Amino acid sequence: MINYNPKEWFTFIFQIHKADTFRKLLPLMLAVSVYAGLVAYLELEYWQLSESSHVKNLSLMHSMLGFVISLLLVFRTNTAYDRWWEGRKQWGALTNNSRNFAIKLKAFLAADDRKFFNNMIPNYAFALKSHLRENEDYHEINPELDLHKEKHLPNQIAHAMYDKLFKLHQEQKLSAEQLLILNSEAMSFTDICGACERIKNTPIPFSYSVFIKKFIFFFVMTLPFGWVFSLGYYIIPVVVFILYAFASLELIAEEIENPFGTDANDLPLDAICINIKKHVGEILG
Repeated sequence: MINYNPKEWFTFIFQIHKADTFRKLLPLMLAVSVYAGLVAYLELEYWQLSESSHVKNLSLMHSMLGFVISLLLVFRTNTAYDRWWEGRKQWGALTNNSRNFAIKLKAFLAADDRKFFNNMIPNYAFALKSHLRENEDYHEINPELDLHKEKHLPNQIAHAMYDKLFKLHQEQKLSAEQLLILNSEAMSFTDICGACERIKNTPIPFSYSVFIKKFIFFFVMTLPFGWVFSLGYYIIPVVVFILYAFASLELIAEEIENPFGTDANDLPLDAICINIKKHVGEILG
């Protein structure tokens, strides 16, 4: 995730960051500028169409459809941002629940019995991050347990923590009341995992996403035909700018709708996991 100062307008306007959609769209923008210039040449120079031509009336279609495509893009970006923010809330809940779990464990258990949870609580955060990213690099997970890498790692760690709690209860190191108090935090780990999996595994419906892309493409491709009579060759930068505005919104929505990856605008899961490990270590260490 990019950390930035939202008050630095000059930097935003004149610096092209690696995450800027301008970089991704530049080849398409160049192709569309050539296309718009060719349409302008054919209508103005080759065919020499007059302003009374019915082709000019195509601009009326764009005036009506512009509002529709704006509504679609607003809905698309809002839906994607809702998914991004929901993911951030889930990882915020994981941070808070990990702290609360550690605080209660410190109050209930002796130092030797807390060591297991000092490893396992941060392990769960790192395992969930790797699980959501479908990453096979598990070097960040403390090898406290003999985990089966081909199986669901977060579930294995959650199961191990539950097993430990019940063993401590059987050894009379935890009372039934204390076990009940700890249950809500222990259960929340799996609830958070399920919510994150729901966000990751339920993308925007395919037909909806394809329709928006086609709508943008045909809208931009037909712009030069009607507006060239009013703008002449200035239609080239106008079409390129409209393409940049509409396509950028779609690209941003695509990037943030799965917030658990490693793109520039995804959630800072690495930093969150490190903070969980640090704070739990301070409490239980």
